Order: sequence, then C-alpha cells, then structure tokens
Amino acid sequence: MSNIKGKVVAITGGSSGIGEAAARLLAQNGAHVVIGARRTEKLEALASSLRSEGGSVEYQTLDVTKHEQMEAFIDFAQSRFGRLDVVINNAGIMPLSPLNALKVDEWDRMIDVNIRGVLHGIAAGLSIMKKQGFGQFINIASIGAYAVSPTAAVYCATKYAVRAISEGLRQEVGGDIRVTLVSPGVTESELAESISNDEARQVMKEYRRISIPASAIARAMLYAIEQPADVDVNEIIVRPTASLA
Repeated sequence: MSNIKGKVVAITGGSSGIGEAAARLLAQNGAHVVIGARRTEKLEALASSLRSEGGSVEYQTLDVTKHEQMEAFIDFAQSRFGRLDVVINNAGIMPLSPLNALKVDEWDRMIDVNIRGVLHGIAAGLSIMKKQGFGQFINIASIGAYAVSPTAAVYCATKYAVRAISEGLRQEVGGDIRVTLVSPGVTESELAESISNDEARQVMKEYRRISIPASAIARAMLYAIEQPADVDVNEIIVRPTASLA
C-alpha cells in the first residue's frame, strides 16, 4: 500500500527525535515534508541531508507557543505546495519533578508547549483542511496520557489533555478530516534532557535503558497516513516489548 507520495506533511518539533525520524521516513516515501522547530541550524542540517537523498523538504523556524508563528508555518507549507494533507503536532517537553519541588515555571512551559502548541497547530490547519475537504491531524501524546507516575503529574496532565483534545476534534470533524493520536512509550529522544530535578533525571535514566528508536514511532505515523481516506486510525500506543508500564 502506498498512499504517501505527494502528500504535504507539516511537522512541529521536526529538528530531532521523533519529529526528525518522521521527516526522514515520510520524505523517503515521497511526501513533501515541511519541518519546524526553534533550532534553525538543526532544521538546516536535516533539510540538507534529506535533499541530498532526493527528498522534498522545506523548513521554517517555529515556536509552537506563538500562535502567529504556527499560522505562518502552516500557511508556508500550504502555499509552498498548494495543499496541506497532514499536520503532525509533535513538539513537546518533559521537565519532570515532584509537585512539592514547586517548579511552577516548568509547569507553565509544559502547558504552553504540550497543550497550547497542539491547539495552535489545530487552529492553524483546521480552516485549510475544511476548505480543502480533506486532511489529517496526528497528535503525539505519550503512555503518560493513560497512566500517571511520580514526578510526572504535570507532564501526564498535558498528555491527557492532548488525548482529550484529539478525541473531541475527531468527533467534531469526522467525515473529511482524520485525527490520529500516537502515544509512544519510552523512546530515544532529547525529552529527558529537559529534566532539571536530579532524582527524576536518575529515574528516567534507568527507565530509558529499554528505549525503542524514534523510527518506531515514525513507522506508526506512516501506517496511519497511508490508510485509504475512509479509514481513520484513531489511537496507536507503541511501547518497547520489554515495557511493563
């Protein structure tokens, strides 16, 4: 089955980790990929790499917490290629800490990136997709959208929110626009680098010994995108085989 070639896919958090893996896999399968992130130099390097392999890729600096930047990013993708097939709301952060550490600034940042960033992606893409009469949102959550663990209360809350937003969106736009929630288990990425709490960082270091590669999550996204237009894959959870939680 091949229903990827020629599709226009905009990816937030596209400079590393799951976003980078998705960009690579989708470009290799013939999609026009547009990547956005704050680190322009990483975007430039990835775009150069993909183009050298024959991939179709554009990039734009993006802070998903800024609504106007997200609108500009999605408008750029649509204007560059004349359509918008998929928005992958992937950008996220995970600065874990116990609630009694009172890291309010980190809580606020997680809410801004993990929730508002997804909402901004939906707001920017929805009107285009409605006008086209087709499109797909892929929102990246986590196994933390299904169960809460110590030090992860706020992070999990943001991912529960992404799960709720995705289901609400699916119910509201069903018919022409598809909505997929992808929830990774422990995956190789830079997420853990944002953990400032020593205890939480050590726990995560141990937890990540069974990490699966980001390419595993990219393949899940590829699967959801390549389905026929009348098939909407709503939720995918991808865990390491060795994972017990």
